[in-house]
Amino acid sequence: VQLQASGGGLVQAGGSLRLSCEASGRTFSRYAMGWFRQAPGKEREFVAAISGSGDFTTYADSVKGRFTISRDNAKKSVYLQMNTLKPEDTAVYYCAAPDITTSQEFLSRIYVYGYWGRGTQVTVSS
Repeated sequence: VQLQASGGGLVQAGGSLRLSCEASGRTFSRYAMGWFRQAPGKEREFVAAISGSGDFTTYADSVKGRFTISRDNAKKSVYLQMNTLKPEDTAVYYCAAPDITTSQEFLSRIYVYGYWGRGTQVTVSS
């Protein structure tokens, strides 16, 4: 499975960005997808996840109400719309896919994700 994330950049606080991640290598719609982020000096943390069908989503409390995860199975892509960005959202953002089909209750757990993209930098200036 190969994952390619894009869409990062520099934005002022209060602004918006949309990240994209294109997948290849297996039947995309069968698997959930997740977004994680890692700020300098911090551990990688969960941001959002979406089920294979797209009917279930879950978010970290820190982004709830500001970020929206979605997917287009025909395009084998997952997206992260980020609104009302804050300086503390500054991080490298990674899209990730589980090794196997995973129950929804585990989608926020980093250990279920075995496939990772390279990451895209998001910088929010104050």
